Parts: sequence; structure tokens; C-alpha cells
Amino acid sequence: MSAMPKEAGLPGTSPERDPVLVLLHGGGPGVDATSNWATVRTRFSATFRCLAPDLLGFGTQITVGEAGDGGLHGPRAWARARARQILDLLDRHGLEREHLLGNSAAGGAAALALMAEAPERIERAVLMGGAGTGPLPGAVPFYDQPTRKSMRATLGRLVADEHAHRELLESLAYLRLEQALRPGAEEAFRSMFTDVPDGPAPLLGLSAVRTPVLALHGACDRVAPVEVSTRLAEALPCGRLKVVPRAGHWIHVDRPDEFCTLVEEFLSK
Repeated sequence: MSAMPKEAGLPGTSPERDPVLVLLHGGGPGVDATSNWATVRTRFSATFRCLAPDLLGFGTQITVGEAGDGGLHGPRAWARARARQILDLLDRHGLEREHLLGNSAAGGAAALALMAEAPERIERAVLMGGAGTGPLPGAVPFYDQPTRKSMRATLGRLVADEHAHRELLESLAYLRLEQALRPGAEEAFRSMFTDVPDGPAPLLGLSAVRTPVLALHGACDRVAPVEVSTRLAEALPCGRLKVVPRAGHWIHVDRPDEFCTLVEEFLSK
């Protein structure tokens, strides 16, 4: 049994404020909600009541043995489990309808699973970096060589220009190395990328997702090509694509002001 998820109610939020925005972080080794959204959380909290939980398998939601003993294996199983996690979170807060912001293969995939399972609960959604609908990586990031240097290199691929974010990347490398080496973290992470019969890319069934979705993709993304989000937006009946110039996989780090404006404008329609 996992511990109660950490819920980062961001600065300036109030329980009575609407609309609600659920921030679902990405799926890199050692990630957590607080560090993932640090560059944009203050601005979003001025407009939304923000909930930012650690997703299953990361941060406070790492449990030793989580991936074994009949547990979760493969990207779809993890996405569905995280969708149920978020539904439980919303129920505890008495929230009936809200927006989603899903980052990449963890948060984005969980958002897609949630929209498929409980479409009546989601008003609009923004998905980043292909939302895990591309092929599985050829090698599991970081854990084959779990050092600070390897973590720094892993993080460097997420931005368009490493030199522009040198200080941030250095501090994150130490933080995420410590979190990635916690007991159970590697086991859980590897199981997320297991190539199981359900397949790596949850494109099948996307035609049933009727929620309005904005797919954001950095033009300089070195993790997933723009074509992944192009296919995603085309498969969604109410999907649209916006490619952000001079941004890598971490659009919210490379272009935080433009990113926030795009998200706010789409969710306010």
C-alpha cells in the first residue's frame, strides 16, 4: 500500500478558488512534483487553485517492492493506476470538475488515462512532450549508470540550451540523484518501461477522448520528436497542437512565460 500522496497546494491558492488545475509531473528519474513545477507554480497559483501530487512511483509515492509481487508493469498499467490515484485525490478534496496539465510520459499519460476513465471530471487538458504516446526508449534513462554525471546528462537533454540553465541543472542533478537512489525507486522506474503485450503507445482508443486538449511540444525537443504530438493531436477529436519555438522537452523551463500564457489562454476558453 502506497503512502498518502504529497499534495503541493501551491503558494497563494485558496480552497474556495476556481478553476482547479491539477499539475501532473513528468517521468524522469528522481522527479517529484515540487521540483518539476518550480519555474511556473507561482504564476499558475495566481489564476488557479493548483494541486500537484507526487505520482505513483516517484517522490513520496515510492514503495519498496511496488513493481513486483503482481504489481504494475508497463506504461499503460502505470498510467491507469495514476489516473485512479488522481481520482481519489479529487474525491478527497470534493472536486467534481477540473483542468489537467500533464507532463510527458508520466503526467501526460496519466491525464490521457484519466480522461478516458472519467471524462465527466475533466474540463480541459494541456499535454506536454507527446504524453508518452511515442515508442519506448531504447535504454532505461540513468539507471544503467547511476551517477551524478549521468543524471546531469539526462537532465541536459530536457532543455534546448543547457548553458542557459546551467545553475538549475546542477542543483536538480544533486536533488534528483538522491531521490532516484531511494529504496524501491529503480525497481519502480524500470517497471514503467517494461515492454509488455499492452504496447508502449496508448494511441488506440484516443478517438473516444472528447475532452478539449492542447498538445504542446518544443521545437527543439531531444527526447520525443514533434511528430509524436502531431499524431496525438490528430487522434484526439478535440485536439490541437502548438509547437513552441526555441524550447526543448521542458517547455516550462525553456520558455516559462510563453508556456504559462498558452496554458492560461487555452484553459480560460
